[in-house]
Amino acid sequence: MAAAESPPRFGQSVKGLLSDKVTSCSSDIIALTRQVLKGSRGQELLGQAARNMVIQEDAILHSEDSLRKMSIITTHLQYHVEHSKNLQDQLRHLLK
Repeated sequence: MAAAESPPRFGQSVKGLLSDKVTSCSSDIIALTRQVLKGSRGQELLGQAARNMVIQEDAILHSEDSLRKMSIITTHLQYHVEHSKNLQDQLRHLLK
């Protein structure tokens, strides 16, 4: 008779043990849900970081293109300044 039924552990009833087990499982499910949500949030943050990186890359490429154009304009302006100086020198020479 004693072998068929195991006595409750540490003086707890079977209902108490079952209740503890349900509580433990519930806590584990809550912890698992939190981890899944954290992972989901992490994926969301990684996606946003990737989108921001693409936006920054486009901005950098646009800035690079703008700098290249400004360099060309600067070269042209330097040419025009030099040409203007040459014309001034020629005018001074003619007016002498």
